[in-house]
Amino acid sequence: MAVADLLVIILDLILRHIPIVYREQFYFLVSIPVCNIHAVLLYAATDCSVWFTVTFTFDRFVAICCQKLKSKYCSEKTAAVVLGTVTVLSCLKNIFWYFMLTARYWLGNAPWFCEVTPAVQMSRVWVIIEFLHHILTPTLPFLLILLLNVFTVRHILVTSRARRRLRAHTNEDGQCDAEMRNRKKSIILLFVISANFILLWSILMAYSIWNRMWNMGSQLERVPKFVRELGFMLQLLSCCTNTAIYAVTQTKFRQQLKNVLKYPFTQIHQSIKFTH
Repeated sequence: MAVADLLVIILDLILRHIPIVYREQFYFLVSIPVCNIHAVLLYAATDCSVWFTVTFTFDRFVAICCQKLKSKYCSEKTAAVVLGTVTVLSCLKNIFWYFMLTARYWLGNAPWFCEVTPAVQMSRVWVIIEFLHHILTPTLPFLLILLLNVFTVRHILVTSRARRRLRAHTNEDGQCDAEMRNRKKSIILLFVISANFILLWSILMAYSIWNRMWNMGSQLERVPKFVRELGFMLQLLSCCTNTAIYAVTQTKFRQQLKNVLKYPFTQIHQSIKFTH
């Protein structure tokens, strides 16, 4: 997830948006015929970032709700196979942009940043591909994340009620229950992930669909440009937050981070003790 998110930041924010902001300094990119290759890499990295979040959510669902499947599925070998499969499928899915887009940049801040021939842009094939693109990323991933999180939260609530009844019978209800606290944290984490994903992606997705319908001649009002800019910003932010949320909420990760921060001071302290 971290590698995919970093690739999105490099390919989208640095290599795509900065030349648009500083158009005069990067105007030479217009004559460099590599935009369609850039587009394939960018959309593949974005798909990986989104679908890695889905696979991670499914992994948590299996670990919490499917104890019999947990020992077989939750392994390094399975993780490698799943991540490799998602990466290959993401690359294959986006190869068609190489043929749909031209190789020239036009340095415009729009969903498609390569020049497109009028015949392709107004064709029904382009429209179908564009709608399918938005359905596969991010509509379908959001629905899967939401569904998996609902099942996970339902399982946690059911087992928590059973645990409370058991503790009540054993006269332990008034004592601190660390397991219940961990389950509450898991529920909060799952809801934050779901809300974060849909909120940060929804504006750009809605703008892209609305703009496509407007280009096709629909009697809709043109969406202001600031909505597009806000959508791009939030979409880029979404490629960082899920990894950060998952990582920071893990106790082991926080402990390792503390060890890294303490390491230089520990070495200095040991060196002073050694000299004395």
